Amino acid sequence: MQITITARHFGLSNAIRDHVKKSCEKLSRYFDQIINIHFILSLENNRTIAEMTLHASHFNLKSETEHQDMYIALDKTIERMEAQIKKLKDKVTDHQKKRLKEDPHFVYANLIHRNEEKKRKVMKIKRIHAEIMDIDEAIESLNESKAPYKVFKNVETDRVCVLVKKDDEHYKLIEP
Repeated sequence: MQITITARHFGLSNAIRDHVKKSCEKLSRYFDQIINIHFILSLENNRTIAEMTLHASHFNLKSETEHQDMYIALDKTIERMEAQIKKLKDKVTDHQKKRLKEDPHFVYANLIHRNEEKKRKVMKIKRIHAEIMDIDEAIESLNESKAPYKVFKNVETDRVCVLVKKDDEHYKLIEP
């Protein structure tokens, strides 16, 4: 990743250069193949304008912020760029047909949402009327039917329960 900093109407100090490089390292956590980042810092009438352009393998992003303090302008520009990258990453992972993740030119870094999984589809919906009965009546009703489970409303607890038949003598009661 190449970082280019252009200063307009002021001299660029080493502290600002180090701050920019340190801030850009945060962005490399999101994507491995950032080609280059170009900063344009300009000072006009007691205000600082920080403009950032990020070039990666399949996209270019731009962020610009204006503030009186140089460091605050830089930080806000980086924050906006992070927001754009996160939005792009979410947009890419939402499209199931063609993901950039599977594209060999685009490599994700380790900061991928690990809890994201494929959404499961509901194959069949079955509506059941929960009869009001106690557990013994539910066991008798389950034995009479061929169903592997019985949904009922327990008289004692006034909750909807599920009675599952394990084998001829054993049952499992699921109660929320």
